[in-house]
Formats: sequence, C-alpha cells, structure tokens
Amino acid sequence: MTPSPVAIAAYRRKYERELFERVIPFWLQYSLDRERGGYFNCLDRDGSLYDTTKHVWLQGRQAWLFAKLYRTVESKPEWLAAARLGVDFLQHFAIRPDRRAYFSLTEDGKPIQLQRKIFSECFYTMALAEFSRASDRPDLLAAARDELATLWDWAYDWSYVGRPVLAGQHPAQSLAVPMILLNLIEEIAPDDASEYAVEVEDCIRRILLHVNSDEQLVYETVAPDGSQIASPQGRLLNPGHAIEAGWFLQHWAQRLQREDLSADAIAIVRWSFARGWDDEYGGIFYFLDAEGYSPTPLEWSMKLWWVQCEALYAHLLNFSLTGDRDDWDAFERVDAYCFEHFSDPKFGEWFGYCDRQGNVTHRFKGGPYKGCFHVPRALLLCWRLLQALETPNTQSVA
Repeated sequence: MTPSPVAIAAYRRKYERELFERVIPFWLQYSLDRERGGYFNCLDRDGSLYDTTKHVWLQGRQAWLFAKLYRTVESKPEWLAAARLGVDFLQHFAIRPDRRAYFSLTEDGKPIQLQRKIFSECFYTMALAEFSRASDRPDLLAAARDELATLWDWAYDWSYVGRPVLAGQHPAQSLAVPMILLNLIEEIAPDDASEYAVEVEDCIRRILLHVNSDEQLVYETVAPDGSQIASPQGRLLNPGHAIEAGWFLQHWAQRLQREDLSADAIAIVRWSFARGWDDEYGGIFYFLDAEGYSPTPLEWSMKLWWVQCEALYAHLLNFSLTGDRDDWDAFERVDAYCFEHFSDPKFGEWFGYCDRQGNVTHRFKGGPYKGCFHVPRALLLCWRLLQALETPNTQSVA
C-alpha cells in the first residue's frame, strides 16, 4: 500500500524540524571561529570544544553546506556569512603552491598533516563551486573548474600526491574515486555538464566496474578492468559507499534520461541494503566480506551515522521513482533506526558511532571524520524530496 499524503507530510515536518531546529543551529552556535576563520570540527556532545584542530575536508564540506542552504532554501545572511568564513579560511591556509590541500591545520591555519589522497582537494573544490553561486563570484567557479582539471589528472595515479606504486601491489581501483568525482561534476555543473560529457561517462563506467550483477554485490575495490582481486581487500564490501554511489548514479540517470542507468542505480541501492542490513540488531554494517570471512577492518560491525544517512535518501529517492512499497519500507526502517540511535534529543545533532548492538561508542558530535555534512545533507535532500512527494507534479530528483 502506498503511504498516505498524511504520512508523507508527517515525515516532511519531522525532517524539517530536525534539520532547521536541531542540526543546523548546533553547528552555527558551536563551530564557527569568528576570530581566526573556519570552523571548529571537534565538538563534544554538548558542543564544547575538545580539540582546536581544523580538518580541511570538513571545512570544505561545511562551507558547501551553508552555501547550499543559502542558495537553495533561504537567503539568510547568517548562512552566507558562515559559508564565507570557511571559504576564506581555506583559500588563505589550506592550499599549497603545488595545489595540494592539507588534511588538517591548527586553529590559526598552520599545517599539521598532509594525506596522500585527493579528498581534501575534492571538498575544497566543491565548496568553491557552491559558494561561487551563493555569493555571485564567477571567479570562484573558474577556480573550481581549474581545481577539477588538476584532480582529474591526479585521480587514478596517486604517485602525483606522493603515494608510490610498489612492486608487489595489485593494480586496483577504489570505488571512492569515480563516485566522488561524479558528484563533484554535478556540483560544478548543475545545469549544463556538456563540457564534462567524457568525464561523466568515464566516472559512470568506472563505478559500474564495481558492480557484479550476478552476485548482486558492489565491491569496494576491483582491478582496473573490473575483475575481482583475490584478497581481503578485493572481497571487501562497504554498503554505505555502494548506496551513496547508487544515488549519485541516479541523479545522473535522471539528467541524462538513461533508463538503463536508473535501473542499475535502483538495484545497487537495494542489493547493498539487503546485504548490509543487520537482521539481528538493526542498522547497516560498516564493512562485510563478500565470501563470509571476518572482514579485516576491526570496526566492521559498527553502525556509522553516514552509512545510515546515505540509505535514508537513497531509499526515498528509489521510492520517488518506483512507487514500490519495499523502497518506502526500507526508508522507514532506516529512519526508525537513525532517530532511535543517532539523533540526540538533549543537545541536538547526531552521534556518529554505535556498536553492533546500537549503543553509542563515541559521545562527540564532531571529530576528524564527522562534521557538518552527512547528517544535514541527508536531512536536506530528504526534506526536499518529501516536499516533492507531497506535490506530485514537482521535480522529484534534487
């Protein structure tokens, strides 16, 4: 049975309250560093600061989020000011002369750590693109395009970012790289991506190399030709990443009017959820082994906030396209788990880490890997989609 308009409206109000009354105010109140710029990421349960380190990829994500809110929800000056605080800090301190971005900085912008990855650069670029539109700064969009061109050169050869290729390594491709690049192109070119047509198709092709339709699995790491790597790394499943990749693909399927890609994206979300859901305790596992061995990451059985966040939107997006009750039921199942285990009724925002049984293991709301991004992005996307479902003639894909 299709959910009633009353049920959809109730969820819309729920997500609206959670986003605008309990999540966004938390970050506005506690994270903004108005003295030195940027954001404090390491916030305890009640918002108190336990470490002044500023993590660059979280700076970029938070700047993007506030610019997106300003441009697409309401032109609140405080949202634009919050976004500017992050972008200015990043431009002054995060980028080296060789275009690499640091991973972490002191509160006044001195470098602490440089990773041999490209993700800090990706989220810096995403922040530039969204803030350029929010602030009417075409020069920043041009800068974002330049950054994307550099990232494209680095993406599949990390020797450019200081990671050597060793003789015993098996050639491999991570799902994270093509999916984040595909999302980055969506952010840089939300209206007309024709100049990136080749890059978009390359990202889609590379993502689909990870999908084994016969097994109904999405592998986190595969050989460059898509074949499986016979190792724990090659057997590793990351249901959250796969689900996130599914909705990234679905956005492009709708833009490109590709029914085949849409069907693939729907299946990726459904398969990954079916494999990843913990039938005993609820929630989606962080990692699994495709052949049933114990996954080598020690945290494999934990339930992480971002994994559940990606599933919330992906299932709702599937339902908006299919009308299938199973997709709606999956959304409701994840929603119930999230609001029981992650949402903090006392101080707002969400916890990030639970053990397999659903007990909170880390009380903080922000750390080196959790910031103002996955929770508000998922709530925003779901809220907008629920609005569209209330009014069926509106556009359903964000």
